[in-house]
Amino acid sequence: MLICPLDYRYGRNEMKSVFSEESRLRSQLLVEAALARAHAAVGNIPAESADEITAKANLDHVSLERVKEIEAETKHDIMAMVKALSDQCGDAGKYVHLGATSNDIVDTAAALEIKAALEIIESDLDEFICTLVKLSYAHRDTVEIGRTHGQFAIPTTFGFKIAGYVSEMMRHYERLQEIKKRACVGKMSGAIGTGAGFADKFFEIQERVMADLELGIEDAATQIVCRDRYAELVFLLGLITTSCERYATEVRNLQRSEIGEVSEAFDAKKQVGSSTMAQKRNPMLSENVCGLARIVRSYIAPQMESMILWHERDLTNSSAERFILTHSITLTDDILNKINNVFSHIEVHTYNMQRNIGSSNGFIMAESVLLTLSSKGIGRQNAHELVRQISIKAEGEGKSLREALLESDEVMTLVTESELDAALDPNSYVGSAPQMVDRIVADAEKLLGKRIV
Repeated sequence: MLICPLDYRYGRNEMKSVFSEESRLRSQLLVEAALARAHAAVGNIPAESADEITAKANLDHVSLERVKEIEAETKHDIMAMVKALSDQCGDAGKYVHLGATSNDIVDTAAALEIKAALEIIESDLDEFICTLVKLSYAHRDTVEIGRTHGQFAIPTTFGFKIAGYVSEMMRHYERLQEIKKRACVGKMSGAIGTGAGFADKFFEIQERVMADLELGIEDAATQIVCRDRYAELVFLLGLITTSCERYATEVRNLQRSEIGEVSEAFDAKKQVGSSTMAQKRNPMLSENVCGLARIVRSYIAPQMESMILWHERDLTNSSAERFILTHSITLTDDILNKINNVFSHIEVHTYNMQRNIGSSNGFIMAESVLLTLSSKGIGRQNAHELVRQISIKAEGEGKSLREALLESDEVMTLVTESELDAALDPNSYVGSAPQMVDRIVADAEKLLGKRIV
């Protein structure tokens, strides 16, 4: 009976396979094989024994079913794996797990999983950045209303809005590159990290194992890899998915019936928006992203708590991390793929953008007008107060800003009607937004090392 939604509803198979029971056992066997080779290299065990352990340290010889059978008796998952492997190795089995403690295997295998998972997340970020870059560039000059506090502000371009997302995702991409060296780290230092079980060959053995597996080294481990590394990783996942929630929230708002500036793609032939309201086209993917992002963020706190262990370690982190790492990483991959789907197929309704600009009755151009008046010598503060009073009066009388300004002798003694119309033109008041799009596009292409548009 399945009860976890990751098993039947959320997450992609590519990522879930990284954290499957089979994959975890495979990674642990790889670590045991690397340990045996390191022992052989420093002369602790015969080379042929290391070869035999390496040959048998795979799922063809050590089955998950057999490990579970042994664990049912021993009540210890790593000892079950060690016995299952040892039984397959004949006389070489006596060298399996030599000098190691359980978490030398567990944490180093987890580092292999994290490394594989981050490669997928990196690919996700690359793809999403490219999607956003293309959308931003396509709409670098598409004028829409900017909004602050949920109210009309001044004109911007849709491309510039999206360019902000590009810039944010590029920072996450850089953070991901940076975190690899701190998160993809293993240990082979024994019971409490002193390396005593490896005697005078400790440093060389640990270095050889991690070089073999292409992982970093925990230089001052306790019984486990220090959990600030995992906490940083989960916090980064929370940052990435919260950014995705921010973008999805904007889609949801802009798709509101009374705004209608963008909408998620909708398969009109088959897709159903509501079981009763047949006309509905709901932003379901965006809403899904928002809900799942909140789950990822919720894992930050328990992973921080998992840094606080008694002395050289206890087990309070172990059970929690079986949920935290697998779920937060799997959901991050799922969210990135869904938000990429939203933006790669998004429908941009430029007509409604122009309609909404028109519905503002010119009031979104108040700043432009006051700066024009200020340039005529009355001073910025005086211009601000003049336009403020005219705007309030115009709104109360149901007039457009242009109508009210034309009726003001104080205004019209300073500017001509053509100058006023120029100041009221939304298309001419987007500042350097298109040029900033160009710069961010160039930055993204440089970061990813490829041409995107």
